[in-house]
Amino acid sequence: MTQSGGRARLRVEVVVLQPTPFCNINCSYCYLPQRDDRTVISQDTVANLFGKLFASGWSDSQLIVIWHAGEPLMVSVTFYRQAFAVIEAMRPPGIDLVHAFQTNGMLITPEWCKLFIDWKVIVGVSIDGPKAMHDARRRTRAGGGTFDRTLAGIRLLRERDIPFHVISVLSREALDEPETMHDFYAAEGIVQVGFNVEESEGDHVSDMLAKADIRESYRRFLDRFWRRARSDGRIAYVREIDDMIRAVFRPRDTAWRNPQVEPLAMLNVDCRGNVSTFSPELLGMKNAEYDDFLIGNVATDSFEQMRSSPALAAMLRDVSAGVAACKAECGYFSVCGGGAPINKLAENMSFASTRTVFCALTQMAPADVVLGSVESLLASDREPGPQL
Repeated sequence: MTQSGGRARLRVEVVVLQPTPFCNINCSYCYLPQRDDRTVISQDTVANLFGKLFASGWSDSQLIVIWHAGEPLMVSVTFYRQAFAVIEAMRPPGIDLVHAFQTNGMLITPEWCKLFIDWKVIVGVSIDGPKAMHDARRRTRAGGGTFDRTLAGIRLLRERDIPFHVISVLSREALDEPETMHDFYAAEGIVQVGFNVEESEGDHVSDMLAKADIRESYRRFLDRFWRRARSDGRIAYVREIDDMIRAVFRPRDTAWRNPQVEPLAMLNVDCRGNVSTFSPELLGMKNAEYDDFLIGNVATDSFEQMRSSPALAAMLRDVSAGVAACKAECGYFSVCGGGAPINKLAENMSFASTRTVFCALTQMAPADVVLGSVESLLASDREPGPQL
């Protein structure tokens, strides 16, 4: 967010768009409150959203549209082809827009692959490791495992040379098995990975965060996984480590930005056109103080009206207070920028708060691994070499 004429100028960088709340599976850690709802977003809602966004002039020159918050592949390929064409017809010159899907992978077909190729879609697949680990928590609505169908979708992407990444939610068992996780990815040609540790969000309360040594367990996992990846060479990108390297070693005069604490930098829109901001997980949650985190609806409100909404003002006041407190007291602030509002609210019951276990996992543990590696390299350089 930059300043213009004394008032903050907004910059929308990411649109998280819910094509449907419905999901075809029933993960034990899912936080989505309306995953039985089969409503599908209308083409009119899509057109209203992007028509108003582009007219506002607030779209960043690099705009990412993430179709998420339900299983996006439950909506037809035909729907997306029409929606993408409508958005493209409205896209102003100078704005580079890319679509992204986060999917469980079970519904990927050759027809979906053609859409991904035609529109250069960024594809993320959720898979929690080898079959036993994955099927323990990612199950069908009838209680069966989902691993085989997810892996079939991944293999179809590979057959068609479609780039993709995977996100794995780590269980207690997985935290003790980084080499097993690495070798599974490598065997399946998965070269880009990201990790989440099960969180408390929405209706879901995780017992993982109560684990006394969870930060140290996760730090060890990342360290061992990264060492294996470096020695093996078959995993090209580990989100937690590679993103932290960029944060730690960025130019000194470049501030680390956190879009989750900037109003409208992340624009979250549900299938009915309701709009929220800050953390995308806030969409669909209930809270009287912040008007259920809703700042407007694309059918009835302009972006200026959303910007001036009482709900946004209240959230921004408290989110900003939390960021200021983090900056004042946390040594990791320079690589974090104030944390995730949803996790502050879930763990501390307030946006205007500081450290969370989520911070310890997503920021502190990766930073410790990167800085520890640097310290080891520096120490090895200081050791005397062999005497000739």
